[in-house]
Amino acid sequence: MALERLQKVIAEAGIASRRKAEKMITAGRVRVDGKVVTKLGTKVDTFSNITVDGEPIERESLHTYLFYKPRGVVSTAHDEKGRKTVVDYFEDLPYRLYPIGRLDYDTSGLLLMTNDGALANLLMHPRNEVSKVYVAKIKGRLTPEEIAALKKGVSFDGHKSAPAKVRVLKTNTKKDTQIVQLTIHEGHYHQVKRMFKAVGHLVEKLSRERYAFLDLEGLVSGQYRELKHEEIDRLKHVD
Repeated sequence: MALERLQKVIAEAGIASRRKAEKMITAGRVRVDGKVVTKLGTKVDTFSNITVDGEPIERESLHTYLFYKPRGVVSTAHDEKGRKTVVDYFEDLPYRLYPIGRLDYDTSGLLLMTNDGALANLLMHPRNEVSKVYVAKIKGRLTPEEIAALKKGVSFDGHKSAPAKVRVLKTNTKKDTQIVQLTIHEGHYHQVKRMFKAVGHLVEKLSRERYAFLDLEGLVSGQYRELKHEEIDRLKHVD
C-alpha cells in the first residue's frame, strides 16, 4: 500500500497549499485516526481518517487518462468563445479532469488528462525533459542544412530550442510538402510550428503521436483510455 506525506494529502484534497498545510500540521490542527500529528513528513495511507480543525477531508481518487484530442478542440477547461474543450469529452465521469500541458486548437494527438496535481506538476517541470513526438506536414522540403539546424536547436522570439530529433517520413514532390517527425522535450507556446518557421517552413498539419513511452495505439480521434497503475508509476520515473 502506497504511503503519502500528510501535507501532500491535505493539499491534494484542496484544503490548502502544501506550505499552508505544513503550518496547519505544526500548529496542531490536524489529526490522523483521532491523534494530533505535528511532525512534518508523517506518512498516511488511503484508509487513514484525517481531519483539519475537526472536519474530515474528502480524498478524491486520482485518475489519469490518455486522450486522443481531435483538431478544433481547445485544451482548456473553459473557452470564452464557446468552442468545444477537452474537458467536454469527460463530462460523464464523476470527477473533474484537467489537461497536462496543452495542444493547439488545430493540433490533434496525445494529451494526458488528470486530477492528480502532483503528477501534472512533475511532468510539466522543465527539468524532467519528457520527450514528445510530433508528426508535421510542412510546406516545402527540408534541406540537409535545415535538418542540421533543427537537430542543433533553432532560435525564435529570443529563445533557442533544445536539440531535436528529426526524421523525414515522406516527401510529396508534386505538392511540394513533407511529412516530418520531430522529437522534442520542451513545451513552449506553438513550439513545433515556430521551430519549422525558423528554418523557413509553414506547418500545414500537426499531430502529437507520442508522450514519453505512451502512444495512441488502439484509439481514434475523440477516444480515451485510463492509464494503468504501472503506466503511472513509469511516468513518475520518466527521464
